[in-house]
Amino acid sequence: MSERQLPVILALGTTQTLAWASSYYLPAILADPIARDLGVSSNWIFAAFSAALVLSGLLGPRVGRQIDRVGGRNVLSLSNGVLALGLALLGFAHSLPMLALAWLVLGAGMGLGLYDAAFAALGRIYGTQARGAITGITLIAGFASTVGWPLTALGLERIGWRDTCLVWAALHILLGLPLNWFGLPRTAAVQIAAHADAAKPRIPIDRTMVLLAAAFATAWTVTGAMAAHLPRILEAMGATSAQAIAAGALIGPSQVVARIAEAGFLSRFHPLVSGRIACVGHPLGAAVIALAGGPWAFSAFAVLHGAGNGILTIARGTVPLAIFGPVNYGYRLGLLGAPSRVAQALAPLCFALLIDRLGGNVLMISALLSLVALAALSLIPIGRVAPVAAE
Repeated sequence: MSERQLPVILALGTTQTLAWASSYYLPAILADPIARDLGVSSNWIFAAFSAALVLSGLLGPRVGRQIDRVGGRNVLSLSNGVLALGLALLGFAHSLPMLALAWLVLGAGMGLGLYDAAFAALGRIYGTQARGAITGITLIAGFASTVGWPLTALGLERIGWRDTCLVWAALHILLGLPLNWFGLPRTAAVQIAAHADAAKPRIPIDRTMVLLAAAFATAWTVTGAMAAHLPRILEAMGATSAQAIAAGALIGPSQVVARIAEAGFLSRFHPLVSGRIACVGHPLGAAVIALAGGPWAFSAFAVLHGAGNGILTIARGTVPLAIFGPVNYGYRLGLLGAPSRVAQALAPLCFALLIDRLGGNVLMISALLSLVALAALSLIPIGRVAPVAAE
């Protein structure tokens, strides 16, 4: 991370925090009040949210290709407008069809504006030197739930869920849009525009691509499941409600601390090393609970899971960049990210069914999935970082 990257990191880190807080982390606070107001089950809200995640994954390759062609400045700025529209529609929703439309628009906004798009933008600007910048924005946006959940809960209490959605929408227009537009270098779009008439990329789905897609999809299945069910799983393992909540509160800080370690110590190694280490965190935490139990074990699990998840988020952007280089990086990220988004969308429902049958033993399944991700990354040989410069 260099001084010239710092303004971009601060701008993108802020807009990523806003994007995640007002989209991905919204249902955890607003699903129940929205459902009560509309007179439906909260399952409908989570179903709409899952559909939004699937749509964002399907849009990934096209969004990545667009960033490769015109740069991230236009695409990320557009995401603020789309997310603002989706939030406004949600705020005015009085029926299930309107609710579904709002979440589909939010899904499009997430596809345009979350980590994959931001990573692709940084890859186009900095080429193989983007690793530090990618780590930097995840350090800031790692606090999205820490900031977003309390602010959404405060808005729910003071002004209601509808006006809370409208406030988030206004923040996208008044804060997110200017930061993305003026924070990203204008030269990126100019440089890429010269190649706008290039032929569509032909990216072979070779062994390495398949292994990376499998690793990220299985790992993000665990991430999605834990985000939705971690307190419930810990309670099934014997934790009290207060212990489960206290343990869950450790995940965010653990992610940030792990990302600091990645930026410092692990940055001297190939990103595949970081990715492999990340996949070990969740199984180690599950082993601690199985072997020890007790309140400290629940906290240890949360810390290990959070640390692994924090590093894995960085690896999702840095591993493809190190292996394949920055050429067609955004399009490649979109291809690799599509299975992850779909898996992440389906994970809450699938694990809800598994918890009903297995209780806390569902951690055996999630630990196995993390080990599958580790095995997939271990089958990819560590070579030198791609030397291709940014175009």
